[in-house]
Amino acid sequence: MSFKDRCEAGKKLARALKRYADQRPVILALPRGGVPVAAEVAAALHAPLDLILVRKIGVPMQPELAMGAVVDGVDPIIVRNEDVIRHTAIGEGEFKRICDRELGEIERRRWRYLGDRLPIEVKDRIAIVIDDGIATGATIRAALRATRMRAPKTLVLAVPVASTEALAEVGEEADDVICLEEHEFLGEIGFYYSDFRQTSDEEVVAAMARYSSHAKVG
Repeated sequence: MSFKDRCEAGKKLARALKRYADQRPVILALPRGGVPVAAEVAAALHAPLDLILVRKIGVPMQPELAMGAVVDGVDPIIVRNEDVIRHTAIGEGEFKRICDRELGEIERRRWRYLGDRLPIEVKDRIAIVIDDGIATGATIRAALRATRMRAPKTLVLAVPVASTEALAEVGEEADDVICLEEHEFLGEIGFYYSDFRQTSDEEVVAAMARYSSHAKVG
């Protein structure tokens, strides 16, 4: 195993991101698994933590296989994985049905995690997007595109572990890419963590309460 748990991965990632500490970065986590990683980075860089609410659009009989992803917003951003859609012969009606279901889950999570809290402004700032790993890249690509629309000065992608192929594809969406480990044959992200238990809603809420307004002093 490469990492004991997501917290250890976050501490190691924070060291790799140290050069951004004095540039007023904003840390943006993909819940739920990306939050414990991002919280450690926010703590080390004395930066505020916010969420990017993005959901994988999974193939009906194989939900871990992403045929796309959707990101919350006034106009939700939908990223399609056309190769998977074509290979699995998913029709437009089925794709839309699953997309709408995931948008409903995003709405639930937004109120559960953030309530009526406004997003942290990232315009003209360093935006660091963090997840616990990248397998296919569909969700992180959607998150990066949504963040780019908010006009950050620099858009950074930071993950502990990723598929080499997926990282090369999604890396084109960012200005800087930090990945501690790349693997040509990744398998499941959980293989690289001794403890990869599911992050709970309560853990996300606690992290947001602690770091959402965390800022560097002085």
